[in-house]
Amino acid sequence: MAHVAPLPDEALDAFAADLDPVRERMGFVPNSMKTMARKPDLLRAFAGLGRAVMGPGCSLPPELVQMIAHICSAAAGCRYCQAHTGHVAERRGASAEKIAQVWSYETSALFSPAERAALALAQAAAEVPNRVEAAHFEAARAHFSEDQLVEIVAVVSLFGWLNRWNDTMATDLEDSPLAFAQAALAGVGWEVGKHAGTAGGD
Repeated sequence: MAHVAPLPDEALDAFAADLDPVRERMGFVPNSMKTMARKPDLLRAFAGLGRAVMGPGCSLPPELVQMIAHICSAAAGCRYCQAHTGHVAERRGASAEKIAQVWSYETSALFSPAERAALALAQAAAEVPNRVEAAHFEAARAHFSEDQLVEIVAVVSLFGWLNRWNDTMATDLEDSPLAFAQAALAGVGWEVGKHAGTAGGD
């Protein structure tokens, strides 16, 4: 059960400009943002950052963006964000098999050399302590522009915020990402844990 209750849907009308693009991308408005809405300036600032990082101006393939976010969330141990990023990765074209095999990206034939380089950089950046070295950037530079390297690190950093927020708040996981994670990720060790709320159990 969440430590702080999200605002109800009827209280979110004032945030339509910020939340409608999220609803379109994810299929719902996440409880994390409904909780941020208790501080309107926080929600608007976060939504603006999210658009800058993952919106139309991002040149990385949408599937790769979500896979980067997914491996960061897995490295950080945030089950809520793992469910979300896996669910949206599937909506963006990734197979459930590929999402489940994200930790095998170095050897799995499902991942291209470019994806392997991006995910290696993202994983190293998301771990604590951070273990990124120049070699990670050199490997990624063979496939991505300097601007795209900034985009990769921006996705990692955005999810650093979300991983910390949702794991601390014990944000309740919504029905559709919960169903996805139970079907696609439970076999590789995912469990809902503290994010069960009223949507499901361990």
